[in-house]
Amino acid sequence: MCGRFTLFANLEEIKERFDIQGSFDEEYQNSYNIAPSHSVLSVINDGIRNRLGYLRWGLIPFWAKDEKVGYKMINARAETIADKASFKNAYKKKRCLIIADSFYEWKKTPERKIPMRIKLKDASPFGMAGLFESWKSPDGKIIHSCSVITTVPNELMGGIHDRMPAILKPEDEKAWLDLSNHDTAYLQQFLKPFDSERMEAFEVSTEVNSPKNNSPNLIQPTC
Repeated sequence: MCGRFTLFANLEEIKERFDIQGSFDEEYQNSYNIAPSHSVLSVINDGIRNRLGYLRWGLIPFWAKDEKVGYKMINARAETIADKASFKNAYKKKRCLIIADSFYEWKKTPERKIPMRIKLKDASPFGMAGLFESWKSPDGKIIHSCSVITTVPNELMGGIHDRMPAILKPEDEKAWLDLSNHDTAYLQQFLKPFDSERMEAFEVSTEVNSPKNNSPNLIQPTC
């Protein structure tokens, strides 16, 4: 799964990297421990241009009766999203990129769970394939929410966990964001393990275990 990640890249770097053409009026803050229910910086395409904005992490299907269902929808498995009632509408019509510059996973050992930070070797931000929905509550409140799509692990992640986020190649992002394309069989080609040769992983502090902790100390290697 993908349950925590970071984003502290420079905002102008993010705008350039993801070809953001629309305005962005929200406050951007660095975060070293993004957790479910937090607001996550995301990219959508409105048919003309890429736009940047925040979505709540934990997708609420448009047909849900209670927003709490979102707490169980932080991830969507690439292998089943075309068939799952919670995700199939968004897979066809509401795809996004969820921006990160690293993510955390916990490696199980006989003694303990070791928190690991996984990033690109060049430390650049990347886009995780995502789905989004807009949900209207009975009192009229609208919540825009999302899920991170996960896939099978690459060679690096295989020694840490049995899932990883579906990180898109930059050259595939335009096709993923093209919401006029509803061909889910075609879209599956993008939901593959990212090249392990371009990634690295290392142990970090157990302070990352609590989402209450959010400081640069969390991203530093412990050995």
